[in-house]
Amino acid sequence: MNESREFRRVAILGVGLIGASFGAAIEKAQPGVSIIAYDRPEVLRRLRESKFRWESSADLGSVVQGADLVYIALPVGAAIEMLPGISSYCDSQALITDSGSTKTRVCKASQSAFRGGVKFLGGHPIAGRELSGLEHADAELFHEKRYILINDGPVKEAGSDQRVRRFAELVQAIGAEPFWCDAEAHDWAMAVVSQMPQLVSVALAQVISDETDETGLPVTLAGSGLRDMLRTAGSSYEMWRDICMTNTENIARSLDRMAQAIDFLRAHLTSRELENEFRTANEVYKTLHEKHLPTDKLQPSEPRSGASANG
Repeated sequence: MNESREFRRVAILGVGLIGASFGAAIEKAQPGVSIIAYDRPEVLRRLRESKFRWESSADLGSVVQGADLVYIALPVGAAIEMLPGISSYCDSQALITDSGSTKTRVCKASQSAFRGGVKFLGGHPIAGRELSGLEHADAELFHEKRYILINDGPVKEAGSDQRVRRFAELVQAIGAEPFWCDAEAHDWAMAVVSQMPQLVSVALAQVISDETDETGLPVTLAGSGLRDMLRTAGSSYEMWRDICMTNTENIARSLDRMAQAIDFLRAHLTSRELENEFRTANEVYKTLHEKHLPTDKLQPSEPRSGASANG
């Protein structure tokens, strides 16, 4: 990438797993970049004791001023609350982007928060771990992962802003694949493939906890299959609270669909219908475990503009 097209100063608001990993990734891809971090004082103390040697401050204004890229890696609710403050400090030609797991609410809030030349670009890296915190940050976290960028019009119009093109190039530079999508389609899709599975994992853990007796059964007999299913049960409520509050309708619908599927299985435990369910499950499993997806599947020619909340 031509150096003149690189972001020179990047403000990272929130240096947990995603924020710190993003900083590490762009530092690796663009060694000359200047990074300044914002978070709570106790988090910044841990940052200064870590391997990262970035500027840092708990004062929002001093972090945002002078940055040509502001990367918000905070819970969705906190990101929305912070938009007006960012707007009052950021440069008129800055690009503001976020990494939240729901997009409709934050994109709508950005429309009223930012005026003039400031550009907001909704984003969501499909990357993460069940363990949070900057201690688990990794510059390779985004490698070979999709990175959703929000555009509510034709993809060909998404790159009309030079700052957006530069960020899409940066996403590629850190090893990720840009995937254009509109906000409503994103929130419907993530409810099905991420947020509903997370809550099912929580529900499964609750059932197992309730069923476990004083001898430790049945947990003491669990194998690797259960550990795999409960991997996301280690996720923190603090992160998922805002996701559930900002995508409630889509998540509720997905849970309803899951409840219907469980009812169907219960009703057909002794019938051949169960075989069809396993066959479908096997196909989905194979699809998810393909090592590489063709590039044309990662870059749709048109986002799903106008997709309903019900999918």
